[in-house]
Amino acid sequence: MRHSHDSNFNSRLLKASEAKQAMLRRAQRPAADDPMVLQRKAERQAIVAAREARSEAKAQAAVELAAKQAAELAEQAALKERKAREEADMAVALLADQKAQRDLRYAARKKRKA
Repeated sequence: MRHSHDSNFNSRLLKASEAKQAMLRRAQRPAADDPMVLQRKAERQAIVAAREARSEAKAQAAVELAAKQAAELAEQAALKERKAREEADMAVALLADQKAQRDLRYAARKKRKA
């Protein structure tokens, strides 16, 4: 009987030892050349590269948008300047026309009096 008890105890010790070894193997880091490690590393690098590409594209779009807005502002400023110049020219022309009409009326009045 004692012998069977020892083998049972020994088997329990063996199983406990195997369980501890299995836990240690699971807790250990995999080797650097492990295919799963290499695959995960490649996936992470692909994600980082995609993120950087999106970031660069976003920055490029922001630069293009800023350039477009600057061009629109310059165009609007030029349009305002041209419009102001045209209004000033029209005002000068109107004043000249009014002066010409006034001079005609004055000349006609002088002619009637003479």
